[in-house]
Amino acid sequence: MQTKFTKYEFSILSIVLVSYFMTVLDVSVVITALPKIQDDLHLSTANLTWVQNAYTIIFGGLLLLGGRLGDIVGRKQIFNIGLIVFGLGSLLVGMANSSMWMIIARGFQGAGAAALAPSTLALLMDSIPAGTKRIRAVADYGAVAGIGASVGLVIGGLFASLLSWRYAFFVNVPIAIVMFIWATKAVHATKPQKGSFDGIGSILSLLGMVSLVYGILLVSTSATAWVWILAAVILLGLFVVRKVKVAQPIMPLRVFKNKERTGAYLSRMLYLGAMMAFWFFITQFLQEVYGFSPLMAGLGFFPMTVANFISALQVSKLTAKFGNGMTLVGGLVFTIAGMLWLSFAGSGSNYVVAVALPMILIGIGQGAALSPLTTAGIADIVPRDAGAASGVVNVAHQIGGSIGLAILVVLSTTIGGTALVARTALALRGGVVFLIIALILTLVLIVPKKAK
Repeated sequence: MQTKFTKYEFSILSIVLVSYFMTVLDVSVVITALPKIQDDLHLSTANLTWVQNAYTIIFGGLLLLGGRLGDIVGRKQIFNIGLIVFGLGSLLVGMANSSMWMIIARGFQGAGAAALAPSTLALLMDSIPAGTKRIRAVADYGAVAGIGASVGLVIGGLFASLLSWRYAFFVNVPIAIVMFIWATKAVHATKPQKGSFDGIGSILSLLGMVSLVYGILLVSTSATAWVWILAAVILLGLFVVRKVKVAQPIMPLRVFKNKERTGAYLSRMLYLGAMMAFWFFITQFLQEVYGFSPLMAGLGFFPMTVANFISALQVSKLTAKFGNGMTLVGGLVFTIAGMLWLSFAGSGSNYVVAVALPMILIGIGQGAALSPLTTAGIADIVPRDAGAASGVVNVAHQIGGSIGLAILVVLSTTIGGTALVARTALALRGGVVFLIIALILTLVLIVPKKAK
């Protein structure tokens, strides 16, 4: 069996990984720069949260549409459109001079990412045949999800301290241009499928997710929160009903008939919810409690980044030896141990013992978990649903992060008050609960399938 990538396959894999890396990077690159962004644009705490959530919600809300459009119009075409929109959105974010401009630009950037992300995974599946090579390629793709997020924290801190947080977004523009030229020349156009996309379904899912996250964020401050949450339940309920009635839905419910895939989507949402809280709170913790600069805060995540990278490189060997499900279990256990340990960090704690060492465990866990989650999310999928399944994988990634962060921010603020140390500890322990549920789902839905 041939295990080396052909020149074309390697070119596609490179394009896919760089493009996906860019979209994932922008979820976390903003986090270490948040204090600087807040000062420069005079943002309220609520608006600061939306600088993050505007990107992830629009990204997640439009992913299903992006995947479906790739199936119908052609993945190369949608991929290239995504690069243009993402590059332009990055430029607008870097030029922002008000909270409204920043939030709208981040949403626009998220729309570009929504076209890019499902197209990247679908292009990978189209271009690399099933077998050892695809397993390696999907493992690399899953690793990028974790490594990109970790590296983003360092890059965000680096630019915020030495130049300006704006350059963290401006750098995307030349990369998007280079990738557009490269993809135009290298990627073979896929044959479009006959059909139509479900625009109404996309609107319902997007509005439902925005209402849900906004309602959760308002729970501790406004009685209108439950109105937004009720609206979200209605909108998402209508979305599910529509999936049953329309002939060509953007999210075919048959994607969820496979227990392994369903377990992967749910576990991924919980995992990213925990990780987003980790990034969001620890970034502030390092700067406000330990007095780190944005650059030092970014470098403070370096132990996790290195551990993540090393762990991710071993995933192919681990899955070959222990199976995809058990590799995922190991990753979850490491992440749980690291996050629980980190939750005891305080103002008088030693950085190495209280932060760096548990970060290493979290990095090992993330590197070992995200690739198996990606593999399980597209397990046994038929070619006609490749775009849809790829979209759901990325929806779980982005929406899980947004909803999880919103829930843990509200819980930690409601119980912990204004003290950052107390809120951080509560958020991390809430993340541990998320991870334990993900572990149970993995043992019940994913591991048995691979054990057969």
